[in-house]
Amino acid sequence: MFAIDGNRLNRRLAEFAEIGALPKGGVNRQALTEGDRQARRMLAGLALARGFRVFQDPMANLFIRRSGRDETLAPLMIGSHLDSQPAGGRYDGALGTLSAFEVLESLEDAGTQTDRPVEVVAWTNEEGCRFAPGCMGSMAFAAGAIPEEWADKQAADGASFPQELAATIESLPEAEMRPLGFPVYSYIEIHIEQGPSLEAENIPIGVVTGIQGTRWLEVTVTGQTAHAGTTGLSYRRDPMRALSAALSGLYDTIMPEDENARFTVGRLRLSPGSVNAIPEDIRCTVDIRHPDPDSLDALEAKITAAFSKEAGRQGCTAAIRRLFDMAPCTFDAGLQDRIEEAASSLQMPSKRMLSGAFHDALFANRIAPAAMIFVPCRDGLSHNEAEFVEPAHATAGCRVMMQAVRTLTASENV
Repeated sequence: MFAIDGNRLNRRLAEFAEIGALPKGGVNRQALTEGDRQARRMLAGLALARGFRVFQDPMANLFIRRSGRDETLAPLMIGSHLDSQPAGGRYDGALGTLSAFEVLESLEDAGTQTDRPVEVVAWTNEEGCRFAPGCMGSMAFAAGAIPEEWADKQAADGASFPQELAATIESLPEAEMRPLGFPVYSYIEIHIEQGPSLEAENIPIGVVTGIQGTRWLEVTVTGQTAHAGTTGLSYRRDPMRALSAALSGLYDTIMPEDENARFTVGRLRLSPGSVNAIPEDIRCTVDIRHPDPDSLDALEAKITAAFSKEAGRQGCTAAIRRLFDMAPCTFDAGLQDRIEEAASSLQMPSKRMLSGAFHDALFANRIAPAAMIFVPCRDGLSHNEAEFVEPAHATAGCRVMMQAVRTLTASENV
């Protein structure tokens, strides 16, 4: 009998939420911290107790392997991540990892032998809030190497990335070491939607078609600091005036004119930051997203032109630097069909949808067919302690994954 244990899954979600628990119900379990290591140890302990093999690689990606009839075949990989935002929710990442582990346990409970191995993965540092960029583990796995420039990365608390990575690996000596990167048959990841559409439409399953591209820019507008009370308008070289005029035009046009575009200013810093002085310079970040790469280029060009124009009008200069550039991806059509068929066979409504956020599946998609399953989250909230998934929706997503895993590991697919 193929059945997942929804009560066990939701109990595990609650147990893992105790690691790094926050007063409002969320978690602070940032990557490569002791909380992250504790969660890894807990998952590894559960796996070893069931007789599964546990591995980690030089990026501290954690793998749990259930053998198949033919161990020479590339594994079907399922999973997500365990790290969180500083004030994150208990489901972002953990839902996908623990749902994948529940699939492994349910296969074991049923005594089912799959034709190929199935592996659960907990990727390292998906969130990217302590060490940037995000998705470090899956990015390095897909590339087969850790980028040299990561050796210089430091957290805001002064922690060294190489030292924290080494400490994390050393904290799990029972895990066998394996090289970074290996052949994967296909990859499926469950995640909360992080948006409101599934809940609003009362649809339990989202079949994710792909992930939109993301580009981060750093904008610096430089003027001249001067006394706030004595400097008349004609003598001012005010970068704040230039920045606000440019942003006003961009907010009024980018998203209103293109429903697929996203435009966000997330950080703003003024220098010298005195209440009675015109700023010398202003620096802000701009996050732009779009499913079409040519449109991303056009958005960047538009932003550059707007800041240059308004800076020039105020006697200032503008400089724009790319911080991050991630191309959009389209997930495997065959896997999308399998997930949709799995939901249909379980009489669960589903809809195809694009992901606005990037996930580890984006990088897994570079080396193997990949796809994602979304489940609703209350009010679309994520990266928030109030993040919540109905137990029935968590169970539904896991059931769909189990059905897809059954199909993908059947003899005719080996």
